[in-house]
Order: sequence, then C-alpha cells, then structure tokens
Amino acid sequence: MSLDAVREYLSAFGLAERIHETAVSSATVELAAQALGIEPERIAKTLSFLTKDGCLMVVAAGDARIDNGKFKRTFGEKAHMLPHDLVEEMTGHPVGGVCPFAVREGVRVYLDESLKRFDVVYPAAGNDQSGVALHLPELEAAAGALGWVDVCKDWAE
Repeated sequence: MSLDAVREYLSAFGLAERIHETAVSSATVELAAQALGIEPERIAKTLSFLTKDGCLMVVAAGDARIDNGKFKRTFGEKAHMLPHDLVEEMTGHPVGGVCPFAVREGVRVYLDESLKRFDVVYPAAGNDQSGVALHLPELEAAAGALGWVDVCKDWAE
C-alpha cells in the first residue's frame, strides 16, 4: 500500500517512473546500496524523530549519523528516534520503507547538508524493496522540504 501511495504521489511530480523495485530487501543503507548497485553514501536515508510538535524527518546521506548537539541546536530539543511501533502510524510508511513522500499530515521534512555532495540520491519509495533516483532539486520539491539543515556527522566531503 505504501509503495502505491508513493508511486501516485511522485506521479504528480513526473517522477514515478524513477522508482526501482528490487527483488531483495533494501531496508538498510547497506542492503539498499547492494540492491540498487550504488555506493552506500548515495542512499538518502529518512530518519524519523518524535518531537514535542509531532514527527520530524531528516533525510541524510547513507554515511551520515545524527549529531545530537547539532540536532538540539537546530530544533531546540534532543533527538528521539520514533519507536518502531509508532513508525508506520506516524509517518505512513513501514520500517525499512520510510521516505519523505506521501507522509502523514503534519510531518515536517528537512534535508541534511550531507546530501549536497551528490547530484543524484536514492531515498526509499515506501517499502523495503524500493528506491527512487532523484536529483537534489527534485528531492527537495517532492519531499516538500522545509529547508536544509546541518545536523549530521561522520560523513566525508
């Protein structure tokens, strides 16, 4: 269901044909990179956080990790990942397929600076056997991103 919702959502942007369905799991950065035949850092992982204002998503490069200090300075509170049992309810997508497209009402989406190294990145497309190839401006528009943030560490320029 989630993949179908993402396909329909991305069709409004003319991007649905870019969805790659895989025969194997793409639920983690490593598995997605193998399934799609790309470098792990090009996977645009969507990290979901529980905040006082609801769900907040940060889309970051596959090799980046959340820097708790930067997150707190940027969003005014400590980073708390969504508990697994709330992920689908709050985002609209199952664990392993969380993406910034066709999300629940009120979910806020930001893109991390770690993505800016690449012209094309690959976020999930609503399930654990999919990905979609997008140029950064396409990702920004389709995600309805509220802006770019610098909340990650451990990625190399």
